[in-house]
Amino acid sequence: MDRREFLGAATAVTSAAVSASTGSLPRRVYKPGIELSIIAFGGIVVCKMPQAEGSRRVAQAYDRGVNYFDCAPSYFDGEAEIKLGEALKPYRAKVFLAEKTTRRDAKGAREELERTLQRFHTDHVDLYQFHAVSSMEDVDKILAPGGAAETFLAAKKEGKVRHLGFSAHNAPAALRLMDALDLDSVLFPVNVNAWENGGFGPQILAKAKSKGMARMALKALAFGLWPSSVKESDRKYPKCWYQPIDDHEMARLALRFTLNQEITAAVPPGDERIFDLAVDLASAPLPKLSETELAGLKTSVSALQPVFHV
Repeated sequence: MDRREFLGAATAVTSAAVSASTGSLPRRVYKPGIELSIIAFGGIVVCKMPQAEGSRRVAQAYDRGVNYFDCAPSYFDGEAEIKLGEALKPYRAKVFLAEKTTRRDAKGAREELERTLQRFHTDHVDLYQFHAVSSMEDVDKILAPGGAAETFLAAKKEGKVRHLGFSAHNAPAALRLMDALDLDSVLFPVNVNAWENGGFGPQILAKAKSKGMARMALKALAFGLWPSSVKESDRKYPKCWYQPIDDHEMARLALRFTLNQEITAAVPPGDERIFDLAVDLASAPLPKLSETELAGLKTSVSALQPVFHV
């Protein structure tokens, strides 16, 4: 199926997505006794909008069955944490809150964790993650004496963190970190373009499975890097550093690819329109792609450079 066929099918799929909009999201096991919605609510969604609108969107997502919320202090200089923390007040005890830190030292990670807890008006986060592990140097710093791993392990003993994990932006670094620490989960790109055209993803999935770790997906609806010809000020989705998939049929195929890769859930791009699209599509059945569908999707997304590659 080529790009023209994707676009031609969009109208037919739109009605299906609308009809699914009242459905509740399926859930999958994260760890025994914990089930997460297959689509997560990313904190960037509430950025660049009034608090009232952000709170309305969180309430709507919760009513649709979303119970997995993902955030980080680096998202829009804390705006995501502040607004999502306020919006989640009525639901905090009922949802799974995943947080992250880019700080690689114990002191910095502790400072960010304590600030995160304050912003979310809570005494714990359900999952704390080393954010955007992108190099062997990152791993060295995390594992070194005085590194962030010390804070993670201590915070878990204190009950301020229930589970530990990381988000992976580099395959060799991810494999090394999984071998070095006893972690509960990994959040990594499970994206058809990065996977099929960039060779990034399968090795992390295999390692995580061998370690008994839960797997969560990033960038399921990433088309690829924004073309250099598109000025940052002209981007249709300014909260996304990459170009998301907004065509209904291509998005449905991309989600079918991701959610059939033995993962628990997917975190969509931070634009509210793309999040709504993901929830609508994931509320309906998403069967595994046929070989023909996969070949067509792989060809279509290859128009842009993958967001990640080995």
